[in-house]
Amino acid sequence: MMSVIQRVKQARVEVDGRITGQIEQGLLVLVCAERGDTEAEADKLLAKMLKLRIFSDAAGKMNQSVQDVDGKGGCGGLLIVSQFTLAADTRGGNRPSFTAAAAPDEGRRLYNYFVDKARAAHPVVQTGEFAADMQVHLLNDGPVTIPLRMEPQTAA
Repeated sequence: MMSVIQRVKQARVEVDGRITGQIEQGLLVLVCAERGDTEAEADKLLAKMLKLRIFSDAAGKMNQSVQDVDGKGGCGGLLIVSQFTLAADTRGGNRPSFTAAAAPDEGRRLYNYFVDKARAAHPVVQTGEFAADMQVHLLNDGPVTIPLRMEPQTAA
C-alpha cells in the first residue's frame, strides 16, 4: 500500500461542487492499494503515518506528529483521498500503466478499511470519495511531502 502525505495548513476535497471532506492543519493523505496488499499493509501504513514526526515543535524542529499538533494544543486533521494513479508505471512509453493498482473492488475495500481504522485511531478524519472525479484544494505547509510505501509480505 502506498501513499503520499502532505503537511497542510488546510485542505478540502470537492465532488460535483460539494465538499466531501475538509480539514485545517494536518495531513492530506493520498492513498493507493496495490495488487497483493492486505489489511496488514494498511495497518502498517496508518501506524507509520500517525507517528511520523513532520510538524515543527516550539524550537522549529520537525519533532511532532499529526497526533501532537493542530496549532491549538491538540491533534491535526487527516484528509484521506483514494488515488490509484500513485501506482502508475511510466517505464514503457508515454501512457502510464496502472496494472500495479489493486482491482477496483479490492481497492475500495482496502481504502474503506484504512479509513475505518484511521477513524478508530484518530479523532479528526475526513475523506474524498472513492472512484469519483475529485478536486483537491490544499495549502501545503513547508512544503513537506513524504512518500510512504508498505510492500506486501511474501511467504518464505
